[in-house]
Amino acid sequence: MAKLYAVLCAGLVIATASPASAGPALLFDADDDRVLYAEDADDQWHPASLTKIMTAYVTFGAIKQGVLQLGTNIGCSALANSQGPTKVGLPVGATMTVEVALQALVIKSANDVAVMLAEAVAGSHEAFAEYMNATAARLGMTRTRFTNANGLPDPEQVTTARDMAKLASAAVRDYPQYAYIWSMIETQVGRRRLHTHNGLLVKYEGADGMKTGFICDSGFNVVASATRDGHKMIAVVLGEATGAARTMRAANLLQHGFHVRGWKVLFSAPTLTSLPMAEDAKSITKPRRVISHVCGTGVRRAVAKARSNKRRVPTTRAAEAKRKQP
Repeated sequence: MAKLYAVLCAGLVIATASPASAGPALLFDADDDRVLYAEDADDQWHPASLTKIMTAYVTFGAIKQGVLQLGTNIGCSALANSQGPTKVGLPVGATMTVEVALQALVIKSANDVAVMLAEAVAGSHEAFAEYMNATAARLGMTRTRFTNANGLPDPEQVTTARDMAKLASAAVRDYPQYAYIWSMIETQVGRRRLHTHNGLLVKYEGADGMKTGFICDSGFNVVASATRDGHKMIAVVLGEATGAARTMRAANLLQHGFHVRGWKVLFSAPTLTSLPMAEDAKSITKPRRVISHVCGTGVRRAVAKARSNKRRVPTTRAAEAKRKQP
């Protein structure tokens, strides 16, 4: 048994290995909330657009209570219109249904739509934040605080990998009828075609949700779920340097979960609730390294491609001229 346990632990190290710059991470089995891997799970971090998981969860609750229906039209206020990218960009006074808004929220990560839903549910953006915090407290998200519905930068908006895992677990458990929204790759809003930011949905076998997030102060975050043979795993990854690194780390965690799931009954694995709180859990932490043109640490793909083409042109012309020489 000791030898088997050592083999499993070695597999865990290989599957979840990441650069020293990586942030917190957690992997759990959605069937029973048993934690299969945790790293700095109680360190506070900016959630960025992972916030929208809570926005959707609270909206699902409002639909259940009859406050809204999927077919209810909600309007774009001046506040919603003023939100920064990423957004759908509706003019003030324009409307969309709650169902389309939820799809744009998850797929496009639309900041304006998050405010539209918040105002429709609670009457104001500020009141909705109170709803979010009350819901977080009910779910046991003890180190989380929300100040807005979309995750745009705010020093007071914080969470942890464990708290995000608790929220993801609740979303899957309490509202399975909306699973299709988390797994959608694209949707149509008017004439616009919106595509997902979640690379796992098109690259990882069994991937079926949930949400990505990014601001400069958080790095690249994701809550990712996948189902194989009827069993669902959910990984939380915070603070990766690039979107590709975020996808890779989440995929490695999920793969590890499916690999060891059959052996977990041999060991006493803690749950999201019983996992001991780290005594050295840190207050708000920022990523050591982020590579993005938005943060001034990278270049746009189009610019990089243009520069690359520009460098190649003189070489091509020189070669052609050389060939034409007598």
